[in-house]
Amino acid sequence: MSEHVSPRDRFVTVYGRKPVLEALTDLDLRVDKVVLAEGATGGAVRDIREAAADRAVPVQRASAHRVKILAGNGRHDQGVVADVVARKMRPLDDALADHSSAPGRMLLLDGLTTPANVGMILRTATAAGIDGIVLPHRGVANIDPLVVKASAGVAFHAPILRAADAGTAAETLTEFGYPMYSLDARAESDVFEAEFPERAVFVLGSETAGLSPEVEQRVADRVSIPMCAGTESLNVSAAASVLCYELLRRSTRA
Repeated sequence: MSEHVSPRDRFVTVYGRKPVLEALTDLDLRVDKVVLAEGATGGAVRDIREAAADRAVPVQRASAHRVKILAGNGRHDQGVVADVVARKMRPLDDALADHSSAPGRMLLLDGLTTPANVGMILRTATAAGIDGIVLPHRGVANIDPLVVKASAGVAFHAPILRAADAGTAAETLTEFGYPMYSLDARAESDVFEAEFPERAVFVLGSETAGLSPEVEQRVADRVSIPMCAGTESLNVSAAASVLCYELLRRSTRA
């Protein structure tokens, strides 16, 4: 493992009084610490302090400004944040360090800024047994309460692999010998017919901007999802579902 792993590669930061209280009362989750803004009071704050005490979770005080910085959201933190341990989240470099245990098939998210899409992709990919979901720190929606809600809580348990940005991740993955595939409605080969190796990366790009140039230049091949009745394309999270479950279907028949 890397000598210096950033807290952003270990924890999901939850903000808002209700989400923090829900995390504290979910015994399947390990909460590292809670930070309350100075002056934060009320019944919900009291409940948070009591729930934290019940589980021996440290509660720290900080300025309201500091809490907003920690949350990364200036409007909805409500004076409280908590760091929740994401057991399967780790840096991409660490996941690739040992070839014998490196992930097989992965998704790489590139430019997906809608929290609902990111959350639903995390849920679907995890449910379908995808080995890793590469989630860059820049250019993709942060793992926040909106993403957690859309994932129905699966974001805490998903095999998330962190990288600085999609371009850096794509460069690293190709250097480690992973061919990269993208979904393209104009591709001649479709996702149900194409042959994929045991180790491969599937890139999901923004519906508006598509793939970033740094990622697109590293794509080895493109595959389509068949469309009927004149439908042009699927929402990116729906397309991810089709892809993930086709990969699962193949693995169960292998």
